[in-house]
Amino acid sequence: MRPVSGRLDAGWLHIQRQIKLVRHRLVFGLPKNNRDRRVPLPASVVEVLRQHMKDHPPLTIILPWENPASREQVTASLILTTTRRKPINRCWFDAKAWRPAVTAAGIVPSRSTGMHALRHFCASALLDAGEGIKALASYLGHSDPGFTLRVYTHLMPASEERTRNAIDRLFRPAPPDGPETA
Repeated sequence: MRPVSGRLDAGWLHIQRQIKLVRHRLVFGLPKNNRDRRVPLPASVVEVLRQHMKDHPPLTIILPWENPASREQVTASLILTTTRRKPINRCWFDAKAWRPAVTAAGIVPSRSTGMHALRHFCASALLDAGEGIKALASYLGHSDPGFTLRVYTHLMPASEERTRNAIDRLFRPAPPDGPETA
């Protein structure tokens, strides 16, 4: 996961840029597949983010765009920062915060338990709730829904029970009209 910045609109997070590590320096750049995107946020998450921003005001920073040597500088406000009010370096966060937390929880740190696992967790939760592959691909920043399907198909809930339930609902007898008789 890379830190991102965006606008918090009514029910949406507009992801416009991310912080990247290029030649050991932090820079701003476009998110995955070099395009911004919008991801729906439930009111509960918006509320938590707004409270976090009230308790910890966003940090305004200036970083080069895409290339540490670039003259193009971009100013943005970050919602999540280090305790020293600096941009989060993903390598530092992984080594100093994420892996120790995983270890403390009794989980062996590995590729499958890394920060990227949160992305897979979110994708699996959305698939389990019935979100479509095309929408999920858009939220994850995949340009090809087929790629999303190939990567996440193993997380999709079994279709056999959905098939049984769909046909069962289709052919279930309608309730009788009128008041019930004893």
